This record gives sequence, structure tokens and C-alpha cells, in this order.
Amino acid sequence: MSNTEAAQSTESRQSGQSRQPELTPALAAFVEQVKRDTLKVSRVLWESRTLSSSQTFQIYQRVPGESIYVTAAYPSAWDDGELKVSVTGFDGKAYLGKPQGGPGRYTKIFQAHPRVTTVIHAHTPALGAWASAHRPLTIRYVPITRETVVKELPVYVDRRQQEQDFIVEKIDQSPYLEATVEANGGSTFWGDGILKVGRRIQLIEEGAHFQLLAQALGGSKAYGPGVLEQQWKMGLVPRDVADAALAAAAAAQELS
Repeated sequence: MSNTEAAQSTESRQSGQSRQPELTPALAAFVEQVKRDTLKVSRVLWESRTLSSSQTFQIYQRVPGESIYVTAAYPSAWDDGELKVSVTGFDGKAYLGKPQGGPGRYTKIFQAHPRVTTVIHAHTPALGAWASAHRPLTIRYVPITRETVVKELPVYVDRRQQEQDFIVEKIDQSPYLEATVEANGGSTFWGDGILKVGRRIQLIEEGAHFQLLAQALGGSKAYGPGVLEQQWKMGLVPRDVADAALAAAAAAQELS
């Protein structure tokens, strides 16, 4: 029996209110793991000054094999350090915590691109500057490039289009994209696993910070000869993906 089927119990009414279905042991254990990962990532990002002072940090984690996701946010001092968690179906059905009021903020990403299991929205200082300027982030920081063939993070400006629709559209165009900058706000990151995405948030924010500092010295420069070959052959990018990216870079005369 799947988590969804097991979690769906007959709803009874007590005091005029319907009860939420009970979580299966497997789903409850998964929620506890999300809590542990959220506490670890939020602590690392806060202590490394990756997050801005507002501590805006929201995690959306899909339950494996289910149309259910878990949400968790930074345990802010404004909430007395409480870690708030909810469990919701893609259809808006509440399993734990406050009902979301319909399909979730990022469910379309989970549905369109099943390899994405984690979406995190966060406000970070340097990327916040790029967001305020409505400027996409051209990646010129080697530690970021070491694990991706993407060269630029697009900026989401027109909010008449839902953010998740914008992200799905951008992933369709660039399958290895892992983040977007939200104009006048924060940034949204995605991947497979809270800890993995958290590490990428730290690196991308660090790169954005260094590139901001470089503007006082004339701006960050494009990579020098040999950088892409060196980084993409280290094995952190799948070989076929790296070879295709290097061929495209050579055709565009970006390797010399």
C-alpha cells in the first residue's frame, strides 16, 4: 500500500471540524528526516551569513513516489525558534499542519520534472542585489561551474506569470538549470535533496558576492583559457553532458 493510500483514512467529524488523515509510519519518518535536514541546512546557511537578516528560507520537499510534499521554513526567532512543518497533497489535501488552500507554490515543477525532488526559496544578500537590479547572474565563479554546465541564472520579473510556470519553462529550455533570481525579492533553487540544494545555495550566493565585490575593480571577467575543460572534466558533471557542453563552447569560441 502506498503512503497516499495508507494516509487516507476515513475523515470523521469532531466538534464540527474534520480530522486530517493520519500519517503512515513511513511518511512520518520521512517528515522527521526533512526536519533534521532543514535544521542542519538553515543553521549552516545562517551561521555562514548566506541568508539575509529576514531569515526567509522555505523548503518544499517531495515525498518519494507520491503526489505529496513537505514544507518547512527557517525556525525563526520571531516564531520562538519553532520549526513549522506541513504535509500537503498536490491537490491541496492537508495531511499535517495548516492547509495550503489549493495546489502548492511549486507542485508544477515536481510534476513536470520528476527528477526535481527539492525546491527551496531563500533570500540571500548578494543574489538579492542582482534581484533588485533585475539582472540575471552570469556565472563567473569556478566552484559553481565545477558542477554545472549552466552559464547564467535567469531573472523572473513578470509576476503575471506564476513563478512555477516560469521555472518549468526555463527548465524545459535548459534542463540543467538549478536556480532563478526573483526580481525585487530572493531566489529559488531546486535539485535532488535538501542538503545537496543547500550546499549549492551557499556556493551560488558566495559567487554572487564575489562578483559584486569585483565591480569595484572593473567587474568580474569571463573565464580564461582552459577553465571549462579543467572543471568539466573533473567528473562532477556527467561525461556526456560535459562533452556536449565543451563542444558547444568550442563552436562558440569560448575555450580560447
